[in-house]
Amino acid sequence: MERVVCIIQARMGSSRLPGKVLKDICGKPMLAWVVERVRLARTVDQVVVATTADIGDDLIAAYCRANRIDCFRGDVFDVLDRYYQTARAYRATVVVRVTADCPLIDPQLIDQAVQELLTRGLDFTANRLPPPFKRTYPIGLDVEVATMTALSEAWKNADQQHEREHVMPYLYSGPAIYNTSVLNAEADYGSQRWTVDTPEDLEFMRKLAALMGCRMDFSWHDVLALVEAHPELCEINADVRHKYMNEIDERSLKKDKE
Repeated sequence: MERVVCIIQARMGSSRLPGKVLKDICGKPMLAWVVERVRLARTVDQVVVATTADIGDDLIAAYCRANRIDCFRGDVFDVLDRYYQTARAYRATVVVRVTADCPLIDPQLIDQAVQELLTRGLDFTANRLPPPFKRTYPIGLDVEVATMTALSEAWKNADQQHEREHVMPYLYSGPAIYNTSVLNAEADYGSQRWTVDTPEDLEFMRKLAALMGCRMDFSWHDVLALVEAHPELCEINADVRHKYMNEIDERSLKKDKE
């Protein structure tokens, strides 16, 4: 019997928007949006927030306790270890990776990715990968799914810093060969930016949520229809540079030198 655990990585120490995961959107912290959206996924058995043991993330742990959200605390920069330890603690056989800066995460996309992995017997699947693959879903709908076996092998063998920080790269770019797939949207929406990493992103998200009446029961197609009807929304964060998966948090380099 498979046990699908969705692990939402969250920390207060964002370099471009500190404390972003608890920023208010329509009267609720952004983390609440992500948790509630993920809980709508039918294939997910357990939702866990994986934050760090750093004192700065005590606020996240306290919020989770107060709202009966499972929370696990681990390494600050070795996020792969944090995922592995969380998955092991919650007895996962399948691990879904979602980040806490994506309040529009779509439960149907999570279900699609989990079903793709299970029905095809894959080691890993995602709805976006770095070049030469092309992103077709909006930034902010990112879902990655791996078997616990594959995640364990990545945890044991990944030795590049970006592999430890971004969790899954070993499974699609490492020396081992894994059975993987990439899910694509029906058209190319990869230039749409629906994530929160800067003040401009937060302004976009707050205005979008208000236009949706602060509902949480929507699909990503509903969001697409709204931004197409209100093109001025996308102008708010149009100049924000998206971080790439081979980039690392420079603060981890300082830690290594200490």
